[in-house]
Amino acid sequence: MSMNEALTDTELDAMERRIAGATSGPWVPLLETRWGTGGASCIQVDPDVAEQDDEMYLRRFIGGQEVLGPDRQLDADLDFIVAAREDMPRLIAEVRRLRMLLVAQGV
Repeated sequence: MSMNEALTDTELDAMERRIAGATSGPWVPLLETRWGTGGASCIQVDPDVAEQDDEMYLRRFIGGQEVLGPDRQLDADLDFIVAAREDMPRLIAEVRRLRMLLVAQGV
């Protein structure tokens, strides 16, 4: 798929299925480069509801060697992943809304 090609409804539907299959939010980044969590950067999942620590960890390797924290790039990647949990549903809804407007205008 090319970045210049319009998204199909099938692709939007697949994105929505992936979102629905992912752990519900909110997701909160706990990042070593900002708050020195005393361990490893992670994504905390729905901290207000979780009965126990519910966290996701991502590790980064360069040339087969694990990059040990604090790692600014890993933390930027975690920020992106956390934001995508909220951004993707909104973006898909906006694409669908704009398409409906175009159809209503006969475009």
